[in-house]
Amino acid sequence: MKGYFLTRRAWLAAASAALVTSPAAAKAKFRPVRPQYIAALADETASEGTGAETWGYWRRDPGPIGVHLSQFDKLRALGGGPTGWPFNRDDWWLDENGLIMKAPDFPMPAGAYLVTNGETNVSVLTVEAADATGAQGWSLSDGMTAADVTHGPCRSARYTPMGASGTCSPADADISLFPLPLGDSPPLVEGCDRKEYAVFIVIGLPIGS
Repeated sequence: MKGYFLTRRAWLAAASAALVTSPAAAKAKFRPVRPQYIAALADETASEGTGAETWGYWRRDPGPIGVHLSQFDKLRALGGGPTGWPFNRDDWWLDENGLIMKAPDFPMPAGAYLVTNGETNVSVLTVEAADATGAQGWSLSDGMTAADVTHGPCRSARYTPMGASGTCSPADADISLFPLPLGDSPPLVEGCDRKEYAVFIVIGLPIGS
């Protein structure tokens, strides 16, 4: 993932602006946080839905601790990346720069999140607690859709084997395609199922959380 870098001043300004541009945020009490990220699977035209139990959560930008595809042999030999995050050969993540990323945390924690597309759109995302079947509902405030709060420059894809364990490898990804042009999806990789996730940037969490 291309890190969404904010200076402390810009970061505080973005969070403060959110309280003005989002009526829902203005009514709630949020504290600014350094950008965190949500990997979301949602209908881009929807403002609410179910399936948030399939979403992931990066509390820390995975970009700076990612490992480029060109360094995959080293990653494989070490069994993980910087800071000690583990590499799972049967479940790995790739961003638009060709970085193999630390996987997000699953399941998505229930709660409220102040999210943005990194530009002008801001909304309060509410993720519901899991029901008896494990399903989690979600909703966005202020009439925003999933597309409205998706950070377009970030592309995030999860790769798992189509067949036996070990048959889906970053070694088979075409490095020449990276960095991806804006709007392009992460490539298909031989032997892999690819699942693309939208990326929401979290810039605020409820006070007290």
